[in-house]
Amino acid sequence: MRTSLKEKALNYSLPFQNFARTTIFLTLAFLGANLIALDQLNFQVRANATDLFGHKMEKVNAESQLPFWKEGGERQPFSPPKGAPGTFSHLASKASPAVVNIQTAKKLVRNSQRNRPRHPLEEFFGMPFPNAPEGNRSVPSLGTGFVISEDGYIITNNHVVEDVDKIEVNFLDGEKLPATVVGSDPKTDIALIKVEVDKGLKPLPLGDSEKVDPGDWVVAIGNPFGLGHTVTAGIVSAKSRVINPDPDARRFDDFIQTDAAINPGNSGGPLINLFGEVIGINTAINPRANTIGFAVPVNIAKDILPQLRFTGRVSRGWLGVYIQAIDETTAELMELETGKGALISKVEPGGPASEAGMERGDVIIEFNGEEISEMESLPRVVARTPVGTNVNVIVLRKGKHKTLTVKLGELDGEEQVASKTDSSGEHEALGLTVGLLDERTAEQLGLENSKGVLVRQVEPESPASIAKLRRGDVILEVNQKPVPSVKAFNEATRNSPKGTLLLVRRGEAEIFVALKKKN
Repeated sequence: MRTSLKEKALNYSLPFQNFARTTIFLTLAFLGANLIALDQLNFQVRANATDLFGHKMEKVNAESQLPFWKEGGERQPFSPPKGAPGTFSHLASKASPAVVNIQTAKKLVRNSQRNRPRHPLEEFFGMPFPNAPEGNRSVPSLGTGFVISEDGYIITNNHVVEDVDKIEVNFLDGEKLPATVVGSDPKTDIALIKVEVDKGLKPLPLGDSEKVDPGDWVVAIGNPFGLGHTVTAGIVSAKSRVINPDPDARRFDDFIQTDAAINPGNSGGPLINLFGEVIGINTAINPRANTIGFAVPVNIAKDILPQLRFTGRVSRGWLGVYIQAIDETTAELMELETGKGALISKVEPGGPASEAGMERGDVIIEFNGEEISEMESLPRVVARTPVGTNVNVIVLRKGKHKTLTVKLGELDGEEQVASKTDSSGEHEALGLTVGLLDERTAEQLGLENSKGVLVRQVEPESPASIAKLRRGDVILEVNQKPVPSVKAFNEATRNSPKGTLLLVRRGEAEIFVALKKKN
């Protein structure tokens, strides 16, 4: 069947007609949208609308469309923060002549692998060097120091020069001089050494570390990995850092943290402010990070330098107490308003605190006129107080303030200024079984007497377990009252609705542990 020409033309024209209609429709829609936008058409647009699925949308609230965040303002032309240097070159060139590289040597005794000095390459690998020589050989070590007086006194770290056989000091101009240890203090890791000179040296001035704030610019100069007089810069990241993971009462951690690069070999070098003053002695690093270093505040060094110069050692005050921090639960159970102060968990018999009438459970809130807001501050305050000084100590005893006068003794190698004992944290209920502590068991545990009750079992994953109570601990008190028997222990814990404050003895240590019952 044939198709006429008219029909063929009609068939060909239909697609074009549809295309033309579509084009015209889109054009009109576009023009209409623009006219509405230009307010040329007097359409009344309703705030109520319908979405593509036919649901009526909520009425648009103009206020809900406003930003609820803080917007940035107009940007001003950039200028460096006040005090920010354009370069550290002038500071570095001025300070570097006073910074020295310290090379030491220590004799390695045959068959002393356990106590041998580290081979220098071990700093890179973090493990014993496989071919490290044994026998009577001298193994070198590196460190840094800085001149503090024209006549040759130099500060460095105690661990740089401790038990070495030879010390050589290298200056920036290439001069090398032997040095001797004048005095050292392992507790603060500070050592004072001296070189004999014919001409006056250029010392670095010592600043005031109390005036240092986080964010301040600092520069470190040292001898990392033997790369002499390396200059790095950064800021003070924090203050009063305690970096010993297991706090030792014979240490007085109060470090300045900085992100200025400090590496092995920097030990003993200066941390300098923008005025060219030493505000810290670079001492330690975090081995897992390259921007976390620690420096001993220079004020700590200034407190002990006179003693190191004239006696070679440091004499410190001794109080004779064991202390711990006060957590929230302990404060609640002891009916303390705040967690400020240092809680005494043990008083050394015959020590200065004992003679003055201090008791276990007292909270020291003021020492010699200084407020003790944190437990960590007490050992430092006591240590810098001269031996034999009569000081007033304010304690909080069962809610009442009491002033005691203490005559400080002297801290020797084994005694402790004010020993820190770890508290166990927050706990919510009991989860342990106790038994009678007989004389035989007490003797096996090395205890002087059989006072208290013995922890025989701690339930796994219980609050007592989380509190690190363990089998073999001896509970001496419940809520600051002695518990001579299991019956007394059960009654004391049963009659304690808020929770239980235990005094626990483990070995020679005595600590308070707070257990808060579940609601």
